[in-house]
Amino acid sequence: MPYRLPPLNALRAFEAAARHLSFKLAAEELSVTPAAISHQIRGLEEHLGCALFRRLTRALELTAAGAALLPGLREGMDCFAAAVAQVYALNPKARLQVVAPPSFASRWLVPRLHVFAQREPLIELHLSGSARMIDGAEAPGAPPMEIRAPRGEGPEAWIRYGSGHYPGFRVERLFMPEYTAVCSPALLHAKRPLRTPDDLRYHLLIHDDTIPLARERPSWKDWLRSAGVSGVDADAGPHFTDSGLAIAAAADGLGIALLSRPLVAGEIAASRLAAPFDITINRNFAYYLLTRPEHAGQAAIQAFRGWLLEEVGEGRR
Repeated sequence: MPYRLPPLNALRAFEAAARHLSFKLAAEELSVTPAAISHQIRGLEEHLGCALFRRLTRALELTAAGAALLPGLREGMDCFAAAVAQVYALNPKARLQVVAPPSFASRWLVPRLHVFAQREPLIELHLSGSARMIDGAEAPGAPPMEIRAPRGEGPEAWIRYGSGHYPGFRVERLFMPEYTAVCSPALLHAKRPLRTPDDLRYHLLIHDDTIPLARERPSWKDWLRSAGVSGVDADAGPHFTDSGLAIAAAADGLGIALLSRPLVAGEIAASRLAAPFDITINRNFAYYLLTRPEHAGQAAIQAFRGWLLEEVGEGRR
C-alpha cells in the first residue's frame, strides 16, 4: 500500500531536535545548519497542519502533537536502522567505523593498522580523527557529538581520552600515557647542549595544549618539579593546540616539548626525536575503548577490540 509520508529529512530533523530539545544540537548531529533544521521542521509542520514545538526565548518545548509524534517516529527510525543493519550483514565485507583523537589515530593507531588489515581482510575500517574524543572539548556535561548519533547510525567504536566515565557505553581502559621531555637530537650537541634537566633554562619550552582542560594537561611546572629544577619560567615558550604541531616543532629544533611517550615512540625509534632524560609524569586521563553494549557481539567489533587489546599489551612489555 502507498504511504503518505512527509520527507524523510524532515522527520530526521524533527526526531533529532525533539530528542535534544535544541535546533543547534540537532544541526551538529546531522551536519547541517540550525537554519536548515528550522526550515525542515516548518515544512513538516505545514505538511501535518499543526505546530510540533513551542519556541520559547531560550528553550524549546514539544507541543501535544510533537509529543505524540516522537515515540512512533523513534520506533520507526530504529526499524529503519535495523533493516539497514541486516543488509550490511549480508555483505561479506564488514564495515567498521571508528573515531579517535587525531594524534592518537595518526601517531599510535595508524602505524599498527597493517597488522589488523592482514589479520582481518574482510573488515573495511573507516577511521576518523576528532578532537571531540578528548574530554573537555564539548560544553560541560555534554556528550561528544559523535556519541550523540542515534543508535544504528554513525560509528560503532570510539577511542576516548579522558576520565573513563561514559554512561551507556561499554568502557575498557587501554592505557594511561606517561609524558616525557623530547627534542631534536641536534639539541643534544648544540651550543648549549642538553646534558642535565637544568640545561632546559637555555632552550624554549614547547607546550602541547591539545587537552582542552588546563588542569588535566601535562605541565612543565610539574615536570620541572619532578626533575628538581628551579629558576625556569615554566609558562614561557610557544603553545600548540595540536600534538602533531608540537611534535613537528620539537623535531625541527624549535625547543624541547613535553609529550605523550606512546605517541612519540616512533619518532624516537627513528631518531627524529630524542628523549634525553628518564623523567616522566602522569595525568589523570587515559585512553579508553567505547562500544555500545548491544553491539558487543558483532564480529567486526570483537575482532577490532581483540586486536587493539593485543597491541596495547605488546606496548606494555
